[in-house]
Amino acid sequence: MKREDYTAANREAWDEAAPIHARRTFDQLLADFRKPGHSCLDALETRTLQAIGLAGKAIVQICCNNGRELLSVKNLGAGRCVGFDISEGFIAQARRLAEAGGIEAEFLATDVYRIPASFDANFDLAIITIGVLGWMPDLGGFFAVVARLLEPGGVLFIHEQHPIMGMFEPGDPEPQPKLRYSYFKADPFRDETGLDYWGHETYKSKPTYWFQHRLSDTITACLENGLALEAFTEHDHDISNIFGSVTAQPILPPLSYRLIARKAR
Repeated sequence: MKREDYTAANREAWDEAAPIHARRTFDQLLADFRKPGHSCLDALETRTLQAIGLAGKAIVQICCNNGRELLSVKNLGAGRCVGFDISEGFIAQARRLAEAGGIEAEFLATDVYRIPASFDANFDLAIITIGVLGWMPDLGGFFAVVARLLEPGGVLFIHEQHPIMGMFEPGDPEPQPKLRYSYFKADPFRDETGLDYWGHETYKSKPTYWFQHRLSDTITACLENGLALEAFTEHDHDISNIFGSVTAQPILPPLSYRLIARKAR
């Protein structure tokens, strides 16, 4: 399969999942964003973004899902905020949340590899959060897009699931979860059991394709696209909501990480 085949298949699956997620969470999100200043960001994200500085900054979130994180960033004082996502269904939800909260933000449905050149060098800060990189069949091409969206000196902030978690089976019911997949798995995971990571209900879904990128793949892709590493930390905080059997163990692998990089001036 070609890159565009993977992204087209994943788009169909995410559009299929959008109303399922809405039934789980959307009414509460609408209520939350009607409250002035609401933020769904966790403490690590909030501290990091405040340290980078948000006031008046132009922010882009790539693969923004329903926009809840980007709207939270706007509520923390950011300037222009733009979110891109492959799913029309989730972008529609993002726009409804923005309208409910009276929050000014732009949302565009697009294949992230095809974000229009009119957005190049428009942003001071790019944000990537949980569950983005694994959907990317071409990691180098993805970070090339990130780099062109940032202005010289712009910052990239990633808060992602640690790729070591890809060695476990999501939702493994075993009390002692085992390593089931190679960290170096080259072919994508193919799945048709759905994307309901809120209610954990399975359903016959459109096929999805998830890629096991090593941490070194991500760091190298940043460096090769002119994004110099400034900070990197690993954490025992699970941000995925799908590995409860792993996080219940007394001894933990790294569960998530934070990476900050900067585009050369």
